[in-house]
Amino acid sequence: MHILFITDNFIPESNAPASRVYEHSKVWVQEGAKVTVITCAPNFPEGKVFDGYKNNWLKKEKIDGIHVWRVKTYITKNQGFFRRTLDFMSFMISSLIFGLFVKKVDVVIGTSPQFFTMISAWALAKIKNTKFIFELRDIWPASIYAVGVMKKNAILRFIEKIEIFLYRQANIIISVTHSFKEELVNRGIDSKKIHIIENGSDPIRFAPFERKDKSFLDKYDLNQKFIIGYIGTHGLAHALDNVLEAAQLLKADDNIRIFLAGGGADRARIERLVKVNNLDNVIMINSQPKDLVPKLWSICDMSLVHLRNAKLFKTVIPSKIFESMAMGVPILYSAPYGEAANIIADNELGVLVRPEDPQQLANKILNLKNDTSRLLVYSENCIKTSKKYNRNLLAASMLKLIKDNLRK
Repeated sequence: MHILFITDNFIPESNAPASRVYEHSKVWVQEGAKVTVITCAPNFPEGKVFDGYKNNWLKKEKIDGIHVWRVKTYITKNQGFFRRTLDFMSFMISSLIFGLFVKKVDVVIGTSPQFFTMISAWALAKIKNTKFIFELRDIWPASIYAVGVMKKNAILRFIEKIEIFLYRQANIIISVTHSFKEELVNRGIDSKKIHIIENGSDPIRFAPFERKDKSFLDKYDLNQKFIIGYIGTHGLAHALDNVLEAAQLLKADDNIRIFLAGGGADRARIERLVKVNNLDNVIMINSQPKDLVPKLWSICDMSLVHLRNAKLFKTVIPSKIFESMAMGVPILYSAPYGEAANIIADNELGVLVRPEDPQQLANKILNLKNDTSRLLVYSENCIKTSKKYNRNLLAASMLKLIKDNLRK
């Protein structure tokens, strides 16, 4: 079986879609499938091509048995609706053109959130007379409204019509949350063709450390500190200025540190706020190579998951939850209560905080700082629960779905 996967994010990028596609594809190759991934030069989230890569028309490489074709695109930072849309559309065109040259394909998979990738995947499946699978990682363009980038207008209403068309054209839809499935069913999509394969983590890469990584502790002067770690994209959806307000309330306790690691559209603004407000208890760390991320997780006493208070975010399960779980790091979840909050509460993985409530966030951190027995219980529950979200098992389940659909 030959799987053609269209995704504009892939390793060495370390965001959620890049990790998911790579880790699933690696398992599929081990299971005997041939996988070709069409992607672009790695550049997320800064819009700068990574060292060792160029934005060429076509570059082929092989990574862990995966055939990777990198195509030329218009590259920009992960900010600004129109420039990002131009980026997405350029990848749609390039992936479609070069995808025509991938031979003997049995199934084409496209991954959201942005559906210009899905248009390319759908068109290639049509041309090659193969099955089309829609991997649903986010509801787009609804997420644009949620972060306040744009209000609903004629253009976005037209885009939503294309979105529904693609859902209906897909042979199967693989959603990462139950909430997304409910949303699609409410919009008239046949529930029988929607399947759930949640996100997870690589059990080899993400596993508890016996002790905190000394190199990070020393580099950022974090020894003997109670450390709250936010690892991931700094975007408009994450409302990180509220985290800074909580940090302001915690300044009196010099034993507490909050570190923000990653990049994104809102990173520069957050950095300015840290400097303007003299927040010495906030450490800003650049995005780390994928192999260093577990070491970064290891220094956290708690992980912070933070999202804007928007209804749409009740439906998401941030992928950092699964990495935190696997590392045995208790979770501080400050986001609209929905499917992710239920996972945390039902399994006692950490603490829920009202979204965009700096005072409650600060209070929870202070309460937990010296409650080592409670943190230990959360940590043990994280490790135990993470076994249900083993990426290798989830990838095998997705491969079975693909094979079963091909037989129909």
